[in-house]
Amino acid sequence: MTVSPETVSEQRSDRPATERTVTVRYSGGRRRHGPVTMGQANMIRCILRDDPTHINIHAVWPVPQGTGPEPVIDALRALVVRHEGLRTTFPGAPEGPPREQRVSASGAFTVTVLDHERLPGDTAAYAETVARDARAGRFRLDRDFPLRITLIARRGEPLFVALAASHAVADGSALAVLREEWLALLAGESLPPPATLTPLDLAEEEATEAGLRRSEASLRYWEQIIRTAPQAMFAEPGAVGTEVRTPQLGLRSRRGAGALARVAQRTGAVPSTVLLTAWCTLIAHRAGQDACVVAVPTANRFRPLLARSVNTLSQDSLLCLDVRQPSFDTLLRRAWGAALNAYRHSRFDSHALWEMIGRVAFERGSNFARDVVFNDVSALPGAPSAPAASAGSPGPELELTRGPDQLLPTRALTFVYETDPLLRLAMWADPALFPGDEAEVFLTGLVRLLEAAAADDVQLTALTEVTGVGPVERDDRWRRVDNCWVSPPAVAESLSRALGGVPVRVTVEDPDPDTSPGPGTGEVLTAWITAGTVPPTPEQAHAALMETLPGRPGLLAPHRYVIVDDPPARAGDGGARLGRRILTEGDGRNRPISDDH
Repeated sequence: MTVSPETVSEQRSDRPATERTVTVRYSGGRRRHGPVTMGQANMIRCILRDDPTHINIHAVWPVPQGTGPEPVIDALRALVVRHEGLRTTFPGAPEGPPREQRVSASGAFTVTVLDHERLPGDTAAYAETVARDARAGRFRLDRDFPLRITLIARRGEPLFVALAASHAVADGSALAVLREEWLALLAGESLPPPATLTPLDLAEEEATEAGLRRSEASLRYWEQIIRTAPQAMFAEPGAVGTEVRTPQLGLRSRRGAGALARVAQRTGAVPSTVLLTAWCTLIAHRAGQDACVVAVPTANRFRPLLARSVNTLSQDSLLCLDVRQPSFDTLLRRAWGAALNAYRHSRFDSHALWEMIGRVAFERGSNFARDVVFNDVSALPGAPSAPAASAGSPGPELELTRGPDQLLPTRALTFVYETDPLLRLAMWADPALFPGDEAEVFLTGLVRLLEAAAADDVQLTALTEVTGVGPVERDDRWRRVDNCWVSPPAVAESLSRALGGVPVRVTVEDPDPDTSPGPGTGEVLTAWITAGTVPPTPEQAHAALMETLPGRPGLLAPHRYVIVDDPPARAGDGGARLGRRILTEGDGRNRPISDDH
Protein backbone atom coordinates (compact mmCIF):
# COMPACT_ATOMS: atom_id res chain seq x y z
CA MET A 1 0.00 0.00 0.00
CA THR A 2 1.24 3.49 -0.81
CA VAL A 3 -0.09 6.82 0.40
CA SER A 4 0.72 9.77 -1.85
CA PRO A 5 -0.54 13.34 -2.26
CA GLU A 6 -3.30 13.86 -4.82
CA THR A 7 -1.98 15.78 -7.81
CA VAL A 8 -4.82 15.74 -10.33
CA SER A 9 -6.86 18.52 -8.77
CA GLU A 10 -3.75 20.68 -8.37
CA GLN A 11 -2.75 20.69 -12.04
CA ARG A 12 -2.37 24.18 -13.46
CA SER A 13 -1.01 25.50 -16.71
CA ASP A 14 1.75 28.06 -16.30
CA ARG A 15 2.05 28.39 -20.08
CA PRO A 16 0.85 31.57 -21.84
CA ALA A 17 -2.75 31.28 -23.07
CA THR A 18 -4.99 33.50 -25.12
CA GLU A 19 -8.49 33.73 -23.69
CA ARG A 20 -11.50 34.85 -25.68
CA THR A 21 -15.25 34.51 -25.33
CA VAL A 22 -17.46 33.33 -28.17
CA THR A 23 -21.17 34.15 -28.08
CA VAL A 24 -23.21 31.34 -29.61
CA ARG A 25 -26.78 32.13 -30.69
CA TYR A 26 -29.44 29.47 -31.18
CA SER A 27 -33.02 29.30 -32.39
CA GLY A 28 -35.53 26.73 -33.55
CA GLY A 29 -36.74 25.47 -30.18
CA ARG A 30 -40.23 25.66 -28.71
CA ARG A 31 -41.18 28.04 -25.93
CA ARG A 32 -42.89 26.29 -23.03
CA HIS A 33 -43.49 26.61 -19.28
CA GLY A 34 -44.91 24.54 -16.45
CA PRO A 35 -44.19 23.15 -12.98
CA VAL A 36 -40.80 21.77 -11.97
CA THR A 37 -40.26 18.02 -11.73
CA MET A 38 -39.71 16.22 -8.44
CA GLY A 39 -36.04 15.76 -9.28
CA GLN A 40 -35.61 19.43 -10.15
CA ALA A 41 -37.31 20.55 -6.93
CA ASN A 42 -35.06 18.23 -4.95
CA MET A 43 -31.89 19.56 -6.57
CA ILE A 44 -33.00 23.20 -6.37
CA ARG A 45 -33.39 22.78 -2.63
CA CYS A 46 -29.78 21.54 -2.46
CA ILE A 47 -28.54 24.29 -4.79
CA LEU A 48 -30.00 26.99 -2.58
CA ARG A 49 -28.47 25.40 0.54
CA ASP A 50 -25.15 23.76 -0.34
CA ASP A 51 -21.74 25.04 -1.38
CA PRO A 52 -21.79 25.33 -5.21
CA THR A 53 -18.46 23.53 -5.52
CA HIS A 54 -20.21 20.53 -3.99
CA ILE A 55 -23.63 20.60 -5.69
CA ASN A 56 -22.59 21.70 -9.21
CA ILE A 57 -21.24 18.94 -11.45
CA HIS A 58 -18.61 18.87 -14.18
CA ALA A 59 -17.31 16.83 -17.11
CA VAL A 60 -14.40 16.76 -19.54
CA TRP A 61 -14.95 15.74 -23.18
CA PRO A 62 -11.85 15.01 -25.30
CA VAL A 63 -12.16 16.53 -28.77
CA PRO A 64 -11.49 14.04 -31.60
CA GLN A 65 -8.20 14.76 -33.30
CA GLY A 66 -8.47 16.98 -36.36
CA THR A 67 -11.70 18.67 -35.28
CA GLY A 68 -11.77 22.45 -35.68
CA PRO A 69 -13.33 24.95 -33.28
CA GLU A 70 -16.37 25.65 -35.46
CA PRO A 71 -17.68 22.04 -35.54
CA VAL A 72 -17.21 21.80 -31.77
CA ILE A 73 -19.31 24.91 -31.20
CA ASP A 74 -21.90 23.95 -33.84
CA ALA A 75 -22.41 20.58 -32.12
CA LEU A 76 -22.90 22.33 -28.79
CA ARG A 77 -25.49 24.61 -30.36
CA ALA A 78 -27.33 21.60 -31.80
CA LEU A 79 -27.50 19.99 -28.36
CA VAL A 80 -29.01 23.13 -26.85
CA VAL A 81 -31.73 23.23 -29.51
CA ARG A 82 -32.34 19.49 -29.17
CA HIS A 83 -32.78 19.37 -25.38
CA GLU A 84 -35.28 21.58 -23.57
CA GLY A 85 -33.43 21.15 -20.28
CA LEU A 86 -30.52 23.21 -21.63
CA ARG A 87 -32.89 26.07 -22.49
CA THR A 88 -34.58 26.10 -19.09
CA THR A 89 -34.61 28.71 -16.36
CA PHE A 90 -36.51 28.80 -13.07
CA PRO A 91 -38.29 32.05 -12.18
CA GLY A 92 -38.02 32.87 -8.50
CA ALA A 93 -40.93 32.46 -6.12
CA PRO A 94 -41.41 35.12 -3.42
CA GLU A 95 -42.57 32.55 -0.87
CA GLY A 96 -39.70 30.11 -1.37
CA PRO A 97 -37.85 27.97 -3.93
CA PRO A 98 -39.00 28.24 -7.57
CA ARG A 99 -41.76 25.85 -8.56
CA GLU A 100 -41.94 26.77 -12.25
CA GLN A 101 -39.65 26.18 -15.20
CA ARG A 102 -39.56 28.11 -18.46
CA VAL A 103 -38.11 26.85 -21.73
CA SER A 104 -36.87 29.42 -24.24
CA ALA A 105 -37.25 29.05 -28.00
CA SER A 106 -34.11 31.02 -28.82
CA GLY A 107 -31.26 32.71 -27.06
CA ALA A 108 -27.49 32.68 -26.64
CA PHE A 109 -24.74 31.14 -24.55
CA THR A 110 -21.01 31.71 -24.31
CA VAL A 111 -17.97 29.50 -24.79
CA THR A 112 -14.64 30.52 -23.26
CA VAL A 113 -11.73 29.54 -25.52
CA LEU A 114 -8.34 29.02 -23.85
CA ASP A 115 -5.76 28.73 -26.62
CA HIS A 116 -2.34 27.72 -25.27
CA GLU A 117 1.00 27.89 -26.97
CA ARG A 118 2.09 25.00 -24.77
CA LEU A 119 0.33 22.83 -22.18
CA PRO A 120 1.49 20.70 -19.23
CA GLY A 121 2.43 17.11 -19.95
CA ASP A 122 -0.79 15.78 -18.43
CA THR A 123 -3.30 17.73 -20.51
CA ALA A 124 -6.23 15.61 -19.31
CA ALA A 125 -5.46 16.51 -15.70
CA TYR A 126 -5.26 20.19 -16.64
CA ALA A 127 -8.66 19.99 -18.37
CA GLU A 128 -10.07 18.28 -15.27
CA THR A 129 -8.84 21.19 -13.16
CA VAL A 130 -10.43 23.76 -15.48
CA ALA A 131 -13.76 21.95 -15.35
CA ARG A 132 -13.64 21.50 -11.58
CA ASP A 133 -12.76 25.16 -11.04
CA ALA A 134 -15.80 26.16 -13.10
CA ARG A 135 -18.04 24.63 -10.42
CA ALA A 136 -17.30 27.55 -8.11
CA GLY A 137 -20.04 30.16 -7.94
CA ARG A 138 -23.78 29.64 -7.89
CA PHE A 139 -25.82 29.44 -11.05
CA ARG A 140 -28.56 32.07 -11.11
CA LEU A 141 -31.52 29.79 -11.64
CA ASP A 142 -33.78 32.54 -12.96
CA ARG A 143 -31.48 33.69 -15.78
CA ASP A 144 -28.18 31.80 -16.21
CA PHE A 145 -27.45 29.39 -19.03
CA PRO A 146 -26.96 26.09 -17.15
CA LEU A 147 -23.56 25.17 -18.65
CA ARG A 148 -20.22 26.92 -18.17
CA ILE A 149 -18.23 25.79 -21.19
CA THR A 150 -14.48 26.14 -21.79
CA LEU A 151 -12.80 24.98 -25.00
CA ILE A 152 -9.15 24.16 -24.33
CA ALA A 153 -6.92 24.39 -27.42
CA ARG A 154 -3.24 24.23 -28.28
CA ARG A 155 -2.15 26.58 -31.07
CA GLY A 156 -5.72 26.68 -32.39
CA GLU A 157 -6.35 22.94 -32.23
CA PRO A 158 -9.21 22.00 -29.82
CA LEU A 159 -8.22 19.35 -27.29
CA PHE A 160 -10.96 19.29 -24.62
CA VAL A 161 -14.32 20.72 -23.75
CA ALA A 162 -14.33 21.34 -19.99
CA LEU A 163 -17.72 22.21 -18.55
CA ALA A 164 -19.58 22.70 -15.31
CA ALA A 165 -23.33 22.20 -15.13
CA SER A 166 -26.17 23.30 -12.92
CA HIS A 167 -27.57 20.26 -11.13
CA ALA A 168 -31.04 21.75 -11.62
CA VAL A 169 -31.03 20.71 -15.29
CA ALA A 170 -28.63 17.77 -15.51
CA ASP A 171 -27.24 14.89 -13.49
CA GLY A 172 -24.25 12.70 -14.27
CA SER A 173 -26.21 10.45 -16.61
CA ALA A 174 -27.50 13.46 -18.54
CA LEU A 175 -23.96 14.73 -19.08
CA ALA A 176 -23.00 11.27 -20.35
CA VAL A 177 -25.88 11.39 -22.87
CA LEU A 178 -24.80 14.84 -24.03
CA ARG A 179 -21.21 13.69 -24.50
CA GLU A 180 -22.30 10.69 -26.56
CA GLU A 181 -24.54 12.80 -28.80
CA TRP A 182 -21.90 15.52 -29.16
CA LEU A 183 -19.37 12.95 -30.38
CA ALA A 184 -21.92 11.56 -32.82
CA LEU A 185 -22.54 15.04 -34.25
CA LEU A 186 -18.79 15.63 -34.63
CA ALA A 187 -18.58 12.33 -36.52
CA GLY A 188 -21.19 13.60 -38.99
CA GLU A 189 -24.00 11.38 -37.79
CA SER A 190 -27.64 12.44 -37.80
CA LEU A 191 -29.37 12.06 -34.47
CA PRO A 192 -32.88 10.59 -34.41
CA PRO A 193 -35.61 12.60 -32.67
CA PRO A 194 -35.31 12.22 -28.88
CA ALA A 195 -37.35 9.23 -27.68
CA THR A 196 -37.57 10.51 -24.14
CA LEU A 197 -39.70 12.55 -21.80
CA THR A 198 -38.76 16.21 -21.56
CA PRO A 199 -38.67 17.74 -18.08
CA LEU A 200 -42.08 19.37 -18.66
CA ASP A 201 -43.53 16.08 -19.94
CA LEU A 202 -42.22 14.34 -16.82
CA ALA A 203 -43.68 17.03 -14.54
CA GLU A 204 -47.08 16.50 -16.18
CA GLU A 205 -46.83 12.73 -15.65
CA GLU A 206 -45.81 13.16 -12.01
CA ALA A 207 -48.96 15.22 -11.39
CA THR A 208 -51.24 12.39 -12.55
CA GLU A 209 -53.04 10.16 -10.07
CA ALA A 210 -50.53 7.35 -10.64
CA GLY A 211 -47.60 9.71 -10.19
CA LEU A 212 -49.01 11.09 -6.94
CA ARG A 213 -49.60 7.56 -5.62
CA ARG A 214 -45.98 6.70 -6.37
CA SER A 215 -44.76 9.75 -4.48
CA GLU A 216 -47.03 9.02 -1.51
CA ALA A 217 -45.76 5.44 -1.35
CA SER A 218 -42.20 6.78 -1.25
CA LEU A 219 -43.09 9.11 1.61
CA ARG A 220 -44.60 6.22 3.61
CA TYR A 221 -41.46 4.15 3.04
CA TRP A 222 -39.20 7.00 4.21
CA GLU A 223 -41.42 7.73 7.21
CA GLN A 224 -41.18 4.16 8.46
CA ILE A 225 -37.38 4.37 8.48
CA ILE A 226 -37.22 7.85 9.99
CA ARG A 227 -39.61 6.82 12.78
CA THR A 228 -37.84 3.61 13.76
CA ALA A 229 -34.23 3.47 12.53
CA PRO A 230 -31.17 5.16 14.09
CA GLN A 231 -31.54 8.91 13.71
CA ALA A 232 -27.83 9.11 12.82
CA MET A 233 -25.21 6.48 12.06
CA PHE A 234 -22.41 8.34 13.81
CA ALA A 235 -23.99 9.10 17.20
CA GLU A 236 -20.84 9.00 19.27
CA PRO A 237 -18.32 11.19 21.09
CA GLY A 238 -16.79 13.65 18.66
CA ALA A 239 -19.77 13.91 16.30
CA VAL A 240 -20.49 17.64 16.40
CA GLY A 241 -21.73 20.17 13.84
CA THR A 242 -23.97 20.10 10.78
CA GLU A 243 -21.17 20.77 8.28
CA VAL A 244 -17.74 19.19 8.48
CA ARG A 245 -14.56 20.05 6.60
CA THR A 246 -13.22 16.69 5.49
CA PRO A 247 -10.22 15.67 3.39
CA GLN A 248 -10.65 13.52 0.31
CA LEU A 249 -9.16 10.04 0.44
CA GLY A 250 -8.93 8.13 -2.83
CA LEU A 251 -8.54 4.38 -3.29
CA ARG A 252 -7.25 2.63 -6.42
CA SER A 253 -6.84 -1.11 -6.08
CA ARG A 254 -6.44 -4.07 -8.43
CA ARG A 255 -6.74 -6.30 -5.36
CA GLY A 256 -10.10 -4.80 -4.53
CA ALA A 257 -11.44 -5.14 -8.07
CA GLY A 258 -10.31 -8.75 -8.33
CA ALA A 259 -11.80 -9.67 -4.97
CA LEU A 260 -15.08 -7.93 -5.85
CA ALA A 261 -15.34 -9.93 -9.06
CA ARG A 262 -14.64 -13.20 -7.23
CA VAL A 263 -17.29 -12.49 -4.56
CA ALA A 264 -19.82 -11.79 -7.31
CA GLN A 265 -18.89 -15.02 -9.09
CA ARG A 266 -19.01 -17.09 -5.90
CA THR A 267 -22.37 -15.73 -4.69
CA GLY A 268 -24.12 -14.96 -7.99
CA ALA A 269 -24.70 -11.36 -6.89
CA VAL A 270 -23.99 -8.33 -9.07
CA PRO A 271 -20.75 -6.50 -8.18
CA SER A 272 -22.50 -3.22 -7.34
CA THR A 273 -24.65 -4.96 -4.70
CA VAL A 274 -21.61 -6.79 -3.31
CA LEU A 275 -19.71 -3.52 -2.90
CA LEU A 276 -22.69 -1.72 -1.36
CA THR A 277 -23.21 -4.57 1.10
CA ALA A 278 -19.54 -4.69 2.10
CA TRP A 279 -19.43 -0.93 2.57
CA CYS A 280 -22.66 -0.87 4.65
CA THR A 281 -21.42 -3.80 6.72
CA LEU A 282 -18.20 -2.02 7.59
CA ILE A 283 -19.88 1.35 8.25
CA ALA A 284 -22.39 -0.25 10.66
CA HIS A 285 -19.60 -2.23 12.34
CA ARG A 286 -17.44 0.87 12.78
CA ALA A 287 -20.42 2.90 14.11
CA GLY A 288 -21.58 0.13 16.46
CA GLN A 289 -25.06 0.07 14.92
CA ASP A 290 -27.50 -2.77 14.26
CA ALA A 291 -28.61 -1.21 10.99
CA CYS A 292 -26.94 0.85 8.29
CA VAL A 293 -29.08 3.81 7.24
CA VAL A 294 -27.55 5.37 4.15
CA ALA A 295 -28.61 7.75 1.42
CA VAL A 296 -27.91 6.13 -1.94
CA PRO A 297 -28.49 8.59 -4.79
CA THR A 298 -30.06 6.89 -7.78
CA ALA A 299 -30.42 8.11 -11.36
CA ASN A 300 -34.11 7.04 -11.60
CA ARG A 301 -33.58 6.03 -15.24
CA PHE A 302 -35.20 2.61 -15.04
CA ARG A 303 -37.82 3.33 -17.74
CA PRO A 304 -36.89 3.56 -21.45
CA LEU A 305 -38.50 7.01 -21.77
CA LEU A 306 -36.22 8.32 -19.01
CA ALA A 307 -33.01 6.42 -19.83
CA ARG A 308 -31.62 9.16 -22.09
CA SER A 309 -33.42 12.17 -20.67
CA VAL A 310 -31.32 15.32 -20.35
CA ASN A 311 -32.78 16.23 -17.01
CA THR A 312 -31.91 15.92 -13.34
CA LEU A 313 -33.62 12.70 -12.32
CA SER A 314 -31.31 11.76 -9.48
CA GLN A 315 -32.91 11.62 -6.03
CA ASP A 316 -31.95 9.88 -2.85
CA SER A 317 -33.01 6.35 -2.14
CA LEU A 318 -32.91 5.65 1.58
CA LEU A 319 -31.53 2.23 2.42
CA CYS A 320 -31.99 0.73 5.88
CA LEU A 321 -30.05 -2.54 6.02
CA ASP A 322 -30.37 -4.65 9.17
CA VAL A 323 -26.88 -6.03 9.69
CA ARG A 324 -27.84 -8.40 12.52
CA GLN A 325 -27.11 -11.43 10.36
CA PRO A 326 -24.77 -14.34 11.01
CA SER A 327 -22.67 -14.01 7.87
CA PHE A 328 -21.83 -11.84 4.89
CA ASP A 329 -23.62 -14.11 2.42
CA THR A 330 -26.83 -13.97 4.44
CA LEU A 331 -26.62 -10.19 4.59
CA LEU A 332 -25.86 -9.99 0.85
CA ARG A 333 -29.05 -11.89 0.02
CA ARG A 334 -31.07 -9.48 2.15
CA ALA A 335 -29.30 -6.44 0.72
CA TRP A 336 -30.45 -7.16 -2.83
CA GLY A 337 -34.13 -6.91 -1.90
CA ALA A 338 -33.57 -4.01 0.48
CA ALA A 339 -31.75 -2.02 -2.20
CA LEU A 340 -34.45 -2.68 -4.81
CA ASN A 341 -37.09 -1.54 -2.33
CA ALA A 342 -35.12 1.62 -1.63
CA TYR A 343 -34.72 2.37 -5.35
CA ARG A 344 -38.45 1.88 -5.95
CA HIS A 345 -39.17 4.58 -3.40
CA SER A 346 -36.78 7.23 -4.70
CA ARG A 347 -39.25 9.42 -6.63
CA PHE A 348 -41.02 11.85 -4.35
CA ASP A 349 -42.12 15.43 -3.83
CA SER A 350 -39.11 16.80 -1.96
CA HIS A 351 -41.13 19.58 -0.33
CA ALA A 352 -43.61 17.05 1.03
CA LEU A 353 -40.73 14.80 2.06
CA TRP A 354 -39.04 17.43 4.20
CA GLU A 355 -42.34 18.54 5.68
CA MET A 356 -42.90 14.92 6.70
CA ILE A 357 -39.36 14.62 8.05
CA GLY A 358 -39.88 17.74 10.18
CA ARG A 359 -43.20 16.46 11.52
CA VAL A 360 -41.91 12.98 12.32
CA ALA A 361 -38.75 14.35 13.89
CA PHE A 362 -40.79 16.57 16.21
CA GLU A 363 -43.06 13.67 17.18
CA ARG A 364 -40.19 11.25 17.72
CA GLY A 365 -37.94 13.87 19.31
CA SER A 366 -35.14 13.14 16.87
CA ASN A 367 -33.19 14.89 14.13
CA PHE A 368 -32.81 13.03 10.85
CA ALA A 369 -29.15 13.26 9.85
CA ARG A 370 -28.19 12.45 6.26
CA ASP A 371 -24.76 11.74 7.65
CA VAL A 372 -23.81 8.76 5.47
CA VAL A 373 -23.96 8.82 1.66
CA PHE A 374 -22.88 6.17 -0.86
CA ASN A 375 -22.95 7.24 -4.52
CA ASP A 376 -21.95 4.61 -7.09
CA VAL A 377 -21.46 6.31 -10.48
CA SER A 378 -19.27 3.55 -11.91
CA ALA A 379 -21.95 2.44 -14.39
CA LEU A 380 -22.23 5.91 -15.94
CA PRO A 381 -20.25 6.48 -19.16
CA GLY A 382 -17.29 8.66 -18.31
CA ALA A 383 -17.78 8.31 -14.54
CA PRO A 384 -18.46 12.01 -13.80
CA SER A 385 -16.01 13.71 -11.47
CA ALA A 386 -13.64 10.75 -11.52
CA PRO A 387 -9.93 11.56 -11.41
CA ALA A 388 -8.10 10.99 -14.65
CA ALA A 389 -6.59 7.52 -15.02
CA SER A 390 -3.12 6.90 -16.38
CA ALA A 391 -3.38 5.49 -19.86
CA GLY A 392 -1.97 2.01 -20.29
CA SER A 393 -1.24 1.51 -16.60
CA PRO A 394 -2.54 -1.68 -14.98
CA GLY A 395 -3.02 0.25 -11.77
CA PRO A 396 -1.67 -0.34 -8.28
CA GLU A 397 -2.39 -3.29 -6.03
CA LEU A 398 -3.65 -0.87 -3.37
CA GLU A 399 -2.96 2.84 -3.39
CA LEU A 400 -4.41 5.58 -1.21
CA THR A 401 -4.15 9.22 -2.26
CA ARG A 402 -5.02 12.34 -0.33
CA GLY A 403 -6.94 15.17 -1.96
CA PRO A 404 -8.22 18.60 -0.97
CA ASP A 405 -10.54 19.30 1.95
CA GLN A 406 -14.19 19.96 1.30
CA LEU A 407 -16.99 21.32 3.50
CA LEU A 408 -19.82 18.78 3.47
CA PRO A 409 -23.09 18.27 5.37
CA THR A 410 -22.21 14.59 5.89
CA ARG A 411 -19.85 12.59 8.11
CA ALA A 412 -19.01 9.85 5.59
CA LEU A 413 -19.44 10.35 1.84
CA THR A 414 -18.24 7.82 -0.73
CA PHE A 415 -18.19 8.05 -4.53
CA VAL A 416 -17.46 4.87 -6.51
CA TYR A 417 -15.96 5.66 -9.91
CA GLU A 418 -14.87 2.27 -11.19
CA THR A 419 -15.07 -1.39 -10.18
CA ASP A 420 -13.16 -3.10 -13.03
CA PRO A 421 -10.25 -3.47 -13.74
CA LEU A 422 -9.59 -1.22 -10.73
CA LEU A 423 -11.69 -0.56 -7.69
CA ARG A 424 -11.55 3.22 -7.70
CA LEU A 425 -13.42 5.34 -5.19
CA ALA A 426 -13.12 8.45 -3.06
CA MET A 427 -14.20 8.88 0.55
CA TRP A 428 -14.66 11.98 2.67
CA ALA A 429 -14.70 11.05 6.37
CA ASP A 430 -15.11 13.35 9.35
CA PRO A 431 -11.59 13.60 10.84
CA ALA A 432 -13.08 13.90 14.35
CA LEU A 433 -14.54 10.41 13.93
CA PHE A 434 -11.70 8.97 11.84
CA PRO A 435 -8.63 10.58 13.44
CA GLY A 436 -5.09 9.93 12.31
CA ASP A 437 -4.96 7.13 9.76
CA GLU A 438 -8.35 5.57 10.62
CA ALA A 439 -9.90 6.54 7.28
CA GLU A 440 -7.05 4.74 5.51
CA VAL A 441 -7.57 1.75 7.81
CA PHE A 442 -11.27 1.77 6.91
CA LEU A 443 -10.71 1.69 3.12
CA THR A 444 -7.98 -0.92 3.47
CA GLY A 445 -10.39 -2.90 5.64
CA LEU A 446 -13.00 -2.70 2.88
CA VAL A 447 -10.58 -4.40 0.49
CA ARG A 448 -9.68 -7.00 3.13
CA LEU A 449 -13.38 -7.77 3.67
CA LEU A 450 -13.87 -8.28 -0.07
CA GLU A 451 -10.83 -10.56 -0.21
CA ALA A 452 -12.10 -12.64 2.71
CA ALA A 453 -15.59 -12.88 1.17
CA ALA A 454 -14.04 -13.91 -2.14
CA ALA A 455 -12.52 -16.97 -0.48
CA ASP A 456 -15.50 -18.00 1.67
CA ASP A 457 -18.49 -16.73 3.60
CA VAL A 458 -17.41 -14.36 6.39
CA GLN A 459 -18.86 -14.59 9.88
CA LEU A 460 -19.83 -11.06 10.88
CA THR A 461 -18.68 -11.62 14.45
CA ALA A 462 -15.14 -11.74 13.05
CA LEU A 463 -15.24 -8.37 11.25
CA THR A 464 -12.67 -6.69 13.48
CA GLU A 465 -10.21 -9.53 13.02
CA VAL A 466 -10.84 -9.77 9.26
CA THR A 467 -10.76 -6.05 8.43
CA GLY A 468 -8.69 -4.40 11.15
CA VAL A 469 -11.58 -1.98 11.74
CA GLY A 470 -13.02 -1.96 15.25
CA PRO A 471 -16.27 -0.48 16.52
CA VAL A 472 -16.31 2.88 18.24
CA GLU A 473 -16.01 2.83 22.03
CA ARG A 474 -18.85 4.35 24.05
CA ASP A 475 -18.69 4.54 27.83
CA ASP A 476 -21.53 3.67 30.22
CA ARG A 477 -23.05 7.13 29.84
CA TRP A 478 -24.35 6.07 26.43
CA ARG A 479 -27.55 4.05 26.09
CA ARG A 480 -29.48 2.65 23.16
CA VAL A 481 -32.97 4.17 23.28
CA ASP A 482 -35.58 3.84 20.52
CA ASN A 483 -32.91 2.25 18.26
CA CYS A 484 -30.68 5.32 18.72
CA TRP A 485 -27.44 5.74 20.64
CA VAL A 486 -28.10 8.49 23.18
CA SER A 487 -26.13 10.22 25.93
CA PRO A 488 -28.70 11.00 28.68
CA PRO A 489 -26.28 13.35 30.55
CA ALA A 490 -25.79 15.32 27.33
CA VAL A 491 -29.57 15.50 26.85
CA ALA A 492 -29.95 16.85 30.39
CA GLU A 493 -27.20 19.42 29.88
CA SER A 494 -28.63 20.60 26.57
CA LEU A 495 -32.18 20.83 27.93
CA SER A 496 -30.98 22.73 31.00
CA ARG A 497 -29.17 25.24 28.81
CA ALA A 498 -32.19 25.60 26.51
CA LEU A 499 -34.40 26.39 29.53
CA GLY A 500 -32.10 29.03 30.95
CA GLY A 501 -29.97 26.91 33.25
CA VAL A 502 -32.58 25.26 35.51
CA PRO A 503 -31.52 21.88 36.95
CA VAL A 504 -32.48 18.92 34.76
CA ARG A 505 -31.92 15.21 35.23
CA VAL A 506 -32.67 12.64 32.52
CA THR A 507 -33.38 9.06 33.53
CA VAL A 508 -33.65 5.92 31.43
CA GLU A 509 -36.51 3.63 32.39
CA ASP A 510 -38.19 0.48 31.21
CA PRO A 511 -41.53 1.42 29.69
CA ASP A 512 -44.84 0.59 31.32
CA PRO A 513 -47.05 -0.40 28.37
CA ASP A 514 -50.17 0.72 30.25
CA THR A 515 -49.00 4.24 31.04
CA SER A 516 -45.92 5.13 29.03
CA PRO A 517 -46.35 7.72 26.26
CA GLY A 518 -43.12 6.51 24.70
CA PRO A 519 -42.55 3.81 22.07
CA GLY A 520 -44.01 0.39 22.68
CA THR A 521 -40.65 -1.35 23.04
CA GLY A 522 -37.24 -0.46 24.45
CA GLU A 523 -36.21 2.00 27.12
CA VAL A 524 -37.64 5.50 27.39
CA LEU A 525 -36.16 8.82 28.51
CA THR A 526 -37.75 10.91 31.24
CA ALA A 527 -36.65 14.49 31.90
CA TRP A 528 -37.09 15.77 35.47
CA ILE A 529 -37.07 19.57 35.28
CA THR A 530 -36.91 21.85 38.29
CA ALA A 531 -39.72 24.38 38.04
CA GLY A 532 -37.76 27.56 38.65
CA THR A 533 -39.48 30.94 38.93
CA VAL A 534 -41.68 30.39 35.85
CA PRO A 535 -42.27 26.67 35.35
CA PRO A 536 -42.05 25.62 31.67
CA THR A 537 -44.73 23.47 30.15
CA PRO A 538 -43.76 20.11 28.64
CA GLU A 539 -44.53 21.63 25.22
CA GLN A 540 -42.14 24.52 25.86
CA ALA A 541 -39.44 22.15 27.08
CA HIS A 542 -39.77 19.90 24.04
CA ALA A 543 -39.74 22.77 21.57
CA ALA A 544 -36.68 24.31 23.24
CA LEU A 545 -34.75 21.04 23.18
CA MET A 546 -35.61 20.32 19.55
CA GLU A 547 -33.83 23.53 18.57
CA THR A 548 -30.57 22.14 19.99
CA LEU A 549 -30.62 18.76 18.21
CA PRO A 550 -29.11 19.62 14.78
CA GLY A 551 -25.41 18.77 14.76
CA ARG A 552 -25.61 16.76 17.99
CA PRO A 553 -26.58 13.20 17.00
CA GLY A 554 -26.14 11.89 20.56
CA LEU A 555 -29.24 13.78 21.68
CA LEU A 556 -32.77 12.41 21.61
CA ALA A 557 -35.71 14.24 23.14
CA PRO A 558 -37.23 12.65 26.26
CA HIS A 559 -40.48 10.78 25.85
CA ARG A 560 -41.78 12.35 29.06
CA TYR A 561 -41.18 15.75 30.63
CA VAL A 562 -41.90 16.02 34.37
CA ILE A 563 -41.87 19.49 35.94
CA VAL A 564 -41.10 19.18 39.68
CA ASP A 565 -40.33 21.48 42.59
CA ASP A 566 -37.19 19.42 43.21
CA PRO A 567 -35.45 16.98 40.84
CA PRO A 568 -34.88 13.30 41.80
CA ALA A 569 -31.70 12.75 43.75
CA ARG A 570 -30.79 9.54 41.94
CA ALA A 571 -31.46 8.03 38.54
CA GLY A 572 -33.54 5.30 40.23
CA ASP A 573 -35.98 7.77 41.80
CA GLY A 574 -39.23 7.59 39.84
CA GLY A 575 -42.51 9.39 39.52
CA ALA A 576 -44.36 7.10 41.97
CA ARG A 577 -41.99 7.95 44.82
CA LEU A 578 -41.98 11.65 43.96
CA GLY A 579 -45.60 11.99 42.85
CA ARG A 580 -46.34 14.69 45.42
CA ARG A 581 -43.58 16.87 43.94
CA ILE A 582 -44.86 16.74 40.35
CA LEU A 583 -46.33 20.05 39.17
CA THR A 584 -47.14 19.00 35.62
CA GLU A 585 -46.04 16.43 33.09
CA GLY A 586 -46.50 15.44 29.48
CA ASP A 587 -44.74 14.30 26.37
CA GLY A 588 -44.52 17.82 24.92
CA ARG A 589 -45.93 16.63 21.59
CA ASN A 590 -49.38 18.15 22.15
CA ARG A 591 -50.92 14.80 23.02
CA PRO A 592 -52.87 14.37 26.28
CA ILE A 593 -51.36 12.32 29.07
CA SER A 594 -53.37 9.42 30.49
CA ASP A 595 -55.56 10.24 33.49
CA ASP A 596 -53.77 7.41 35.31
CA HIS A 597 -50.86 9.81 35.75
